[in-house]
Amino acid sequence: MPPSIPSTFMLILLGFSLLRRGSLALAAVTPLWRGFYAGICPEAEHIVRETMRRAMDREPRSAASVMRLQFHDCFVNGCDGSLLLDDSPTMIGEKLSLSNINSLRSYEVIDEAKEELENVCPGIVSCADIIIMASRDAVALSGGPDWEVKLGRKDSLSASQEASDKIMPSPRANATFLINLFRQLNLSVTDLVALSGSHSIGMGRCFSIVFRLYNQSGTGLPDPHMDPSFRLKLDRLCPVSGDGNVTGQLDATPIRFDNQYFKDLVMRRGFLNSDQTLYSGDPRTMEVVKRYSVDQEAFFSDFVEGMVRMGDLQIDQPGEIRRNCRVVNNSPRHTRLAI
Repeated sequence: MPPSIPSTFMLILLGFSLLRRGSLALAAVTPLWRGFYAGICPEAEHIVRETMRRAMDREPRSAASVMRLQFHDCFVNGCDGSLLLDDSPTMIGEKLSLSNINSLRSYEVIDEAKEELENVCPGIVSCADIIIMASRDAVALSGGPDWEVKLGRKDSLSASQEASDKIMPSPRANATFLINLFRQLNLSVTDLVALSGSHSIGMGRCFSIVFRLYNQSGTGLPDPHMDPSFRLKLDRLCPVSGDGNVTGQLDATPIRFDNQYFKDLVMRRGFLNSDQTLYSGDPRTMEVVKRYSVDQEAFFSDFVEGMVRMGDLQIDQPGEIRRNCRVVNNSPRHTRLAI
C-alpha cells in the first residue's frame, strides 16, 4: 500500500497550487511511492534504464538533455508529461515555448522507452513517470548518484505554452529571481543550488551568454564576475557577430556528473549568468556553492533530495496513461509513435 502523503509534500502542493491557480485549495492528487510498478510492470525501471544507456552510447550529450526534461516538465503545472505533447489543432504545446525550443532535445529517448514499455506492459507506465526514471538514470549513468524514485503519476490531457514561458527561468536570471522562483514552488535555497548542479553535464549555446561578454546589464561591458582567461576563451568561442548556436561546455567535465561545476563557479568560470550568479550574486547561494565545491557527497545527497521534491510537484487535474507520449489517447495519432 502507498504511504500517506507527508506534510512537506502537502506544503509543496499548497505552494504550487497558489502559484499556478491563485487558489487556497489544496490539490487532491494521486499519492506516489517507490516501487510503484513492482507488481504490475516489474521490468519498467530496467527497460527505461537500458533505453537511457543505449541513448548515451549513441550520443553522450543525451544524458544532459533527458535530465533537463524533468525540470521543464515539473516546473510547469507539475510532473505530468505535458512537456511531451506535440501541438494539435486545439492546443499549443510546450515544446515550442521560448524556454524550450532552443534548449530541449532527445524527446525520442522517451518515445523509445515508451514504445518498449507498451510492448511489455500496455497501458501501465505513464510518460510522466518515464521522464522521472530516465532523468534519474541519466544522472546515475553519468557517474552521479543513484536513487529510488517515487512513481504513479498520470499524464495530463493538455499542455500550456503560456505557462512554460511564464515560469521557466532565463539563462540571464540572477540569484534573487531564482531564489524567489524556487520559493514559490516551496523549494529552498539549498534545493536551488543543488538542482542547478544539473549543469554538471551538458552544453550551452553562445546565444545565451553573448550579453555577458559584451553588454552585461546594458552597460556595454563584460560581466565583471568572470575570470579573465575564461572570458578570453569565451570570446573566441562566441564572438559578438558569431553563430549563436555554437555550443560550449557548462563545466570543465561536461559528460561526467560531479562537483566540478561548483569548483568552476568559485573560480568565476560559470558559463551561464544564471550559474555564476549563484556564487557572485547572493551570499545565501554563495555559501552553498562553496560547500559543494569541496564536498561532492554533500552535493550528491542534496541533489537527490531536490530531485525527489521536484518530482513531487503535482496539481489536481484529469489524467490518463498515454499510449503515445506525444498525443492524448483520443487523438487519431495514438496508434503510432512519432519517433
